Amino acid sequence: MTDRRACLRLLGGLLGGGPLLALSGCGFRLRGTLDVPSELTPLFIQAPAGSPVRQSLEEQFSGGPVALAASAAKAKLILRILSEQRTSRVVATDIAGKVLAFELHYLVRFDAVAAGGTQKIPPETLDLVRTFDNPDVEVLGKQLEEEQIFQEFAIDAADRILMRLRAALR
Repeated sequence: MTDRRACLRLLGGLLGGGPLLALSGCGFRLRGTLDVPSELTPLFIQAPAGSPVRQSLEEQFSGGPVALAASAAKAKLILRILSEQRTSRVVATDIAGKVLAFELHYLVRFDAVAAGGTQKIPPETLDLVRTFDNPDVEVLGKQLEEEQIFQEFAIDAADRILMRLRAALR
């Protein structure tokens, strides 16, 4: 039986007390938890001012086992958000040329280096994409929806960066 099947069986049979204990027994971990070797903590997140990805990463680390350093000089591992870019392009128009749909892109370039300069994760780029319908109604609502999609992209990018960091630090 695979570990996944064991977890699913355990989840299916749970009724009442101790679900977190049972879940931890099958290897389940809460999202955002990261095991950083002691020689690589504290961690510093270096990013452009106002970076949504940085904010999301800091939220995920708050209250967890990984300490965040106040500066790169005090850190043993530096997670660098090298760039973030939001773009959109038209993917559908009607016969009159009115835009019916956009493709939204959120590009995030990142890497991670140890304090001594050793590259732990080489520079990588995430390109998150979503199609966004643009009907002729509720213009303000569509602008808010587009902004919400970009906020979700930042959270998703932070999750993917953490997954990559987990894999690199094993």
